[in-house]
This record gives sequence, structure tokens and C-alpha cells, in this order.
Amino acid sequence: MVTLSRAGPAKNSPLDQRRSHRCWREQAWVSSVLHRDAKQFGKKHMFDGSEETCWSSDQTVQVSRLQLQFQGGFACRLCTLEGCRKGEELVKILDFYPDDVHALQSFPVQGATLDRLRITFARSTDFFGRIVVYHLSVLGEKL
Repeated sequence: MVTLSRAGPAKNSPLDQRRSHRCWREQAWVSSVLHRDAKQFGKKHMFDGSEETCWSSDQTVQVSRLQLQFQGGFACRLCTLEGCRKGEELVKILDFYPDDVHALQSFPVQGATLDRLRITFARSTDFFGRIVVYHLSVLGEKL
């Protein structure tokens, strides 16, 4: 499971669109790291996209799209997006069903104004339940 919390836009990102940007970089929790080697494979590398990193913002974000890329054969069949505003409990926003492919996949999110979100990966395509995420972006607008 990966849980994400607030962040700001990535500068000069190829995924940036007019007034859209990556967000939710400030805090991330992951359930496991390859070979427990956090220095080389840790959560800090999940969002750096390394285009000079990004800056943080404490503003509320209107989420418009999620982008995910899995390793083929290690994808997730069912993902659940939950979110909330400050001081509220997480509520389910949507379930989405990625394909078991290596391509970047995009999922629209309607009317999600959030300060906090959680993406739960359930039902792996791998026999042992492993899921490998190569790319994860949360796109939206600061409010």
C-alpha cells in the first residue's frame, strides 16, 4: 500500500499541462522496499521524477487525474482512491482497474478537492501478490 499526502508542482515536468501539476509529494508511506534497501530503492525515489525535484505547498488541491505505470506482470487489478479535506475522515472517491501492461495509464478523477489522499493497491496480477510501480503522478490544480 502507498499512502500519499500533500505537495506542490514539479517544475518543467513533461507531464505538466497548463495549470496542472504533480502534487502529493510531501509524505509517503510504503509497505515494503526491494531487499529492504531504502537507500537505493526507498520511497523518496518514487516521486522525485528528478526534474530538479519539486517544491511543497500546503494549499488544497483539486485532483483531476492519476497516472500510473506498473511493471507488466506485477500490476494491480483493482485500485481504490480515497481522500478528504483537513480534519475529516478518508472517504472512497473511486475504484479503478489498471491493465496488466508496462504502459503509462491515466485515470480521470471527477470533483476531488483534497488535502489528503490514499491509493490502495489490491488484487495483484502476480501469483505472489507483488506489485511494482514505476511511475505515479497525481495531477491537479492548487486552489
